[in-house]
Amino acid sequence: MTDLSHFDSNIASNPKNTIFGLPFTEAESRLVILPIPWEVTVSAGSGTSRAGEHIFNASMQVDVFDDESGNAWNQGIFMRHPDRKVLMKSDYLRKEAELYINYISKGEEVEKNSFMCKSLKEINEGSAILNKWVYEQTRSLLMDDKLVVLLGGDHSVSLGYLKAIAEKYGEFGILQIDAHCDLRKSYENFDHSHASIMFNALQEIPQINKLVQVGVRDYSEEEFNYIQNNNQRVIAFYDRNIKEKLFEGHTWRTIVDEIVQQLPASVYLSFDIDGLDPKLCPHTGTPVNGGFEVEQITYLVKKIIESGRKFIGFDLVEIAVGESNLDATIGARILWKLGNMLVAANPQPFIRKEPECTTTM
Repeated sequence: MTDLSHFDSNIASNPKNTIFGLPFTEAESRLVILPIPWEVTVSAGSGTSRAGEHIFNASMQVDVFDDESGNAWNQGIFMRHPDRKVLMKSDYLRKEAELYINYISKGEEVEKNSFMCKSLKEINEGSAILNKWVYEQTRSLLMDDKLVVLLGGDHSVSLGYLKAIAEKYGEFGILQIDAHCDLRKSYENFDHSHASIMFNALQEIPQINKLVQVGVRDYSEEEFNYIQNNNQRVIAFYDRNIKEKLFEGHTWRTIVDEIVQQLPASVYLSFDIDGLDPKLCPHTGTPVNGGFEVEQITYLVKKIIESGRKFIGFDLVEIAVGESNLDATIGARILWKLGNMLVAANPQPFIRKEPECTTTM
């Protein structure tokens, strides 16, 4: 247990400590944040591969007092440094992907260009290696009884963690906050596109018994039909339907009750920042009008926990930073609030120590 007697949470945060200026090491922390600096397949705006460092810097301005969770951070929150090798690989493959996306956007056929075929092969192989790396990192942390938060990077990075979660917890459901369904099959011929993360998860992880999408408002006919044909496993609460209910006098509480009822006993939160109103995340890769306030989502998570369901982990993805630091500032506060909620909902397991035997002479 960390000695916090010399830690003053009321003064300016110390960037020499871990995220939020907290004085914890990874070994003594209940919650470990794993940043994944990867954005190879993003199809519009970029910058999310460097979200980790921007959010770390923004976190120094977050007050760490959290009365709602009973200051759950006292159990330890730690963030790893972004892996430079992963970032370098992302930067290299991103350049390849940009050339490839530009090529196919003109209607050119990939099969007729050997360079583009080679680029596509490298991108798909690199994404598969990244997924395996994320799986190994998160599996190791879960085996150590850590709670884990995955910090993107683009949304494709979640697949490896979802596989590790399935091994740890068995059957579970995903609550997806997102402007997009991410149910496209091999979007732009990328095996692991950010636009295909939920399609891949449902195909590859049978332990996912429910996907509940909330706030989706920009999707293809293919994705709409997929939801219609899989309505026992995928439920979509479309943004337009939510807004119409609110306009007609329904409360957010009643809508939240409907959402919570669709979730199974164990719930993983996959939070794409573009699920929010774009005024809060103007530099995310594909902003879409509509969306939520942060407080609406934290209220939803609160009600999930109060319902007796187990909150087992989450990812926070697609945060990018432009000329303003607003996205990182909002992202840091979401990370803080949800991280404390996750720790509070999963108290440190009590290990009973047997009394030492003493021998009398």
